[in-house]
Amino acid sequence: MGNQFDVIIIGAGPGGIFCAYELVNKNKDLKVLLVEKGRSIEKRQCPKRTTKECVGCQPCSITTGFAGAGAFSDGKLSLSPDVGGNLPTILGYEKTQELIKESDDIYLKFGADAIVYGVDKQAEIREIRKKAINANLKLVECPIRHLGTEEGYKIYEKLQHHLEAEGVTLIFNTMVEEILVEDGRAVGIKTQKGECFYAGEIVAAVGREGADWFKHKCEEIGIETTPGTVDIGVRVEVRDEVMQFLNENLYEAKLIYYTPTFDDKVRTFCTNPSGEVATEYYEGGLAVVNGHAYKSQDYKTDNTNFAILVSKNFTKPFKTPIEYGKHIARLSNMLCGGKILVQTFGDFRKGRRTTEERLCRNNLIPTLKDAVPGDLSLVFPHRIMVDIEEMLLALDKITPGIAADETLLYGVEVKFYSNKVVVNKEFETSIKGLRAIGDGAGVTRGLQQASANGISAARSILRALEA
Repeated sequence: MGNQFDVIIIGAGPGGIFCAYELVNKNKDLKVLLVEKGRSIEKRQCPKRTTKECVGCQPCSITTGFAGAGAFSDGKLSLSPDVGGNLPTILGYEKTQELIKESDDIYLKFGADAIVYGVDKQAEIREIRKKAINANLKLVECPIRHLGTEEGYKIYEKLQHHLEAEGVTLIFNTMVEEILVEDGRAVGIKTQKGECFYAGEIVAAVGREGADWFKHKCEEIGIETTPGTVDIGVRVEVRDEVMQFLNENLYEAKLIYYTPTFDDKVRTFCTNPSGEVATEYYEGGLAVVNGHAYKSQDYKTDNTNFAILVSKNFTKPFKTPIEYGKHIARLSNMLCGGKILVQTFGDFRKGRRTTEERLCRNNLIPTLKDAVPGDLSLVFPHRIMVDIEEMLLALDKITPGIAADETLLYGVEVKFYSNKVVVNKEFETSIKGLRAIGDGAGVTRGLQQASANGISAARSILRALEA
């Protein structure tokens, strides 16, 4: 294998995958290198599925590897430009809509379910919207295509094999140590193994897992960034019956609330009907909570889970929102031996720690079996505690039962997409020859916009190569 390529892509998440796909689809002669610090898709097996305990894989198979965290996520594709990132701000609403449609067609080509949720139940959606308005909540209407955790894995496996067949060079288990810059232009990469690869075009598509790494690279080589947003909150778990009307008519109800006490923006995110709460591990062993839902009836549970996230925007001189989010997650890990903390909403409101005894009294059985009962007030700042409580009380007006004492809150859920890189419409950074895309650059916040972003960046590269 030579070390000279036309394009090098750092990170094999959806952004990197779709960028590589579009490049070789339009020009089969291009030499494209895709470098990923995790494993290939067929080797991404989480031992916890069998052992029920995290064994500390390095790197974590849930958050790294081909397809990124998306391979083991619930696999929901948001088919509206209003959800999932900042592409409309950069490219315009109509162009973003076109790219979402194109990326969606590719998912369908590789086996995605043709069913789209949230488009055919207008009378029911009107009823939900009316209740939302009465509770001062904004309902964001967004058609959803649900891949399912196990089906999404298969789709990405087909995509990996397609890229290999089309001549894309994929290197796994390889961390990029340096982005090589000469005379103000990115010219290549150096890996932890000491290998150097060179290309006229380099794309950083590092995802949320790589956001902190990319932040440090930006500081090292002088890439312009701006302080971004960090989303911090909890994963809520209730019985399916509580969420039935929303689940059946929207699948995922995206609701935004501005809290009465602090006027903070709080939103629901990543709803998993009949799903399970799960742990994600980031570099350094940091444990954060997430959720999954499977297509197969064999894996369905009696519970629905979703996130409540408080969006925090910071101003100068503060410039480390990612570290702020990690600090809060570490506090939670510290209190429960590196695991996820769980508290009933009743105890949350009363300001007392949930105990094993009180947890056992619940009708609601936690799906995250190794979660540790505890007290979230020892983890979150008071302001975030108030935001979460006020959001749950507002949601209770739409679907009564969410604010029941037995509702479970798991902490901490943090979204690490707060390293906002300054890019132009071609996704070029302030360093020539280096483009930044996806969640790790603060451009997107989900599978579909990241995939669309990959296609758009590929076309920018093709134009540059033809010029």
